Amino acid sequence: MKILVTGAKGFVGKNLCAALKNIRDGKDRTHSVSIEDVFEYDIDTDPTLLNEYCKISDFVFNLAGVNRPKDNIEFMNGNFGFAETLLNALEKYGNKCPIMLSSSIQATLDGRFANSEYGKSKKAGEELFFEYGKRRGVKVLVYRFPNLFGKWCKPNYNSVVATFCNNIAKDLPIQINNRETELELVYIDDLIEELISAINGKEHTNKNGYCYVPLAYKITLGTIADLLQTFHNQPQTLIMSEIPNGSFEKKLYSTYLSYLPKEKVKFSLKMNIDERGSFTELLKTSNCGQFSVNVCKPNVTKGEHWHNSKWEFFIVVSGKALIQERKIGTDEVIEFKVSGNKIEAVHMLPGYTHNIINLSQTEDLVTLMWANELFEHEHPDTFFEKVVQ
Repeated sequence: MKILVTGAKGFVGKNLCAALKNIRDGKDRTHSVSIEDVFEYDIDTDPTLLNEYCKISDFVFNLAGVNRPKDNIEFMNGNFGFAETLLNALEKYGNKCPIMLSSSIQATLDGRFANSEYGKSKKAGEELFFEYGKRRGVKVLVYRFPNLFGKWCKPNYNSVVATFCNNIAKDLPIQINNRETELELVYIDDLIEELISAINGKEHTNKNGYCYVPLAYKITLGTIADLLQTFHNQPQTLIMSEIPNGSFEKKLYSTYLSYLPKEKVKFSLKMNIDERGSFTELLKTSNCGQFSVNVCKPNVTKGEHWHNSKWEFFIVVSGKALIQERKIGTDEVIEFKVSGNKIEAVHMLPGYTHNIINLSQTEDLVTLMWANELFEHEHPDTFFEKVVQ
């Protein structure tokens, strides 16, 4: 298929074109659609190319539009005028390929959108598309998008999520007039999945004939701000928020990270260093424990303690080690020789005193450690006792 994307340099356009190119180039084999060419058209594209693209395209995504004009008349020129130009070009060449229109919930023209010039221009575009489809027998897909969020969305423009992400990532203030204001939000990757499904004729359509993205979230401004502040604090707290698969939190975190300035992409971790080596906490979770890395100098033994309820995994990633464990109150010692040449995980059992010994005479031993709970200074659940007495 040859696919035309107008408004290709906008937020949705950039994400859609990237996804379509991945399919075209064989980098994404998760979709059944076959794509031969992706034609990108935007405001700075040579206008003569529009006719060429409209002549040979098999599917058209019309994402072009005006959001923040200097004059309200630009709404109608940009959102209705270009749509008319596009449809005329398709009709000129007798191209009856399916065509999608990116509209907005503001096109409802009711409630707070009643006097919106932007909404009026979007509504006019919708009517133009529906009339075109009916007159020519062409499949027309009109999507009324709610608020969108995700990577590459321009801050301080028309997305509060993008603005909040940008400002919090850069330690700039945000403004909230009412924390309880609720937004309906669609994540960009969910939107792109829906648009690719539409190419295959599997779009979602409601009873009024409008298409929609089936997955949306209703979230208050206060909740968004609080989550973003938690993400912002993660390099200091090391606590990773709960981000279940498919959750709004997971998608918002991915969005937030895309706004990090270069100086925040890397952050320091506190290394606890002594003559034996070092111990560094890497990541903490509220419900699934924490990860740390332990560096052990040559011939050094670390550990020699036990826990009542805490358990751990020791995973040697570099060097050679001997891990010893002994059940409290017994004499039997169980031993495990491990090496970074063969990655293995060893349980540190509750009620067993345990250690780890660097067997090398010259090289450091590096061990990744996971504990099932966060370390609490007030209740460490850690008791010194040598394994071999």
